[in-house]
Amino acid sequence: MRKVYTIGETVLDILFRNNEPVTSKAGGSCLNSSVTLGRLGIDVHFISEYGLDEVGNFIDTFLNQNNVSTEYVYRYHGGKSALALAFLNENNDASYDFYKLYPEKRLNVSFPKINQDDIVLFGSIYAITPEVRDQIISFIKEAKKNKAIVIYDPNFRKTYLHDLKKLIPLIEENISYSRIIRGSNEDFSFILGATNAEEAYDMIKDKVKFMLYTANKKGVTLMTPKLKETFPVKKIDAISTIGAGDNFNAGIIFSLIQKGIGYKSLNDLTANNWQVIIETAVEFATHVCLSYENYVSQDFANAFLKKN
Repeated sequence: MRKVYTIGETVLDILFRNNEPVTSKAGGSCLNSSVTLGRLGIDVHFISEYGLDEVGNFIDTFLNQNNVSTEYVYRYHGGKSALALAFLNENNDASYDFYKLYPEKRLNVSFPKINQDDIVLFGSIYAITPEVRDQIISFIKEAKKNKAIVIYDPNFRKTYLHDLKKLIPLIEENISYSRIIRGSNEDFSFILGATNAEEAYDMIKDKVKFMLYTANKKGVTLMTPKLKETFPVKKIDAISTIGAGDNFNAGIIFSLIQKGIGYKSLNDLTANNWQVIIETAVEFATHVCLSYENYVSQDFANAFLKKN
């Protein structure tokens, strides 16, 4: 069976609206994708780190209850599990304050063996963090060499713009190891200064073949050496957009697994094939935006599997 590996930061998200706490959820971009995939029955393994504290215990239990393997999670002493305070604005988009206290030794795990057509998702600030980057990049290189499908989501936040000059080479290196890059219009604007999908792809097409450019209400644009297609999204009144991109990623991964699309067969996908894949991703993202959850509900997952 093909396996999915997601690598990213773990936080406890505490959501605020009008400066009042609303709810708390296990969070982190790749964690959110993992939980959705676990609820859909995908063999998913989360590679991350969190403390041997009450927050860490809560997150660990939650992941295992949702069929996410924590075999490759580093549970550490000498620090605390990370917190993310998410403040929702009038458009239900979030700005963040982070509270982190990591130990000196980071991500101290033995990484799994990767096989052809396995899928690896990585990204966000975690993928360009010096303390863990060597371990992550060593694993990503091995995944690329073994012809796994590597998906990179920069998920670049405005708060890191002051460090952009030194981060750009790391982001470009991450792109070069990837088979697919999925980024928002804000990601490509912040990182590349691109104002549309065509500009963004022109800047990175020598490093990565497949690009998915998500632009909120303006839809999703696919760029490949053979195709340029834009697909619409549904108009909704979002409650929270925190997990939207993460669940879009989960939808792409789920479709690749469900439809038996491997490393080589990606090259042969038609516009119609991609439309089906992207419609699934949009459906996952839309569902999550209609609640405070960071992942699709189990009821949604069950209903989706039944109809598909």
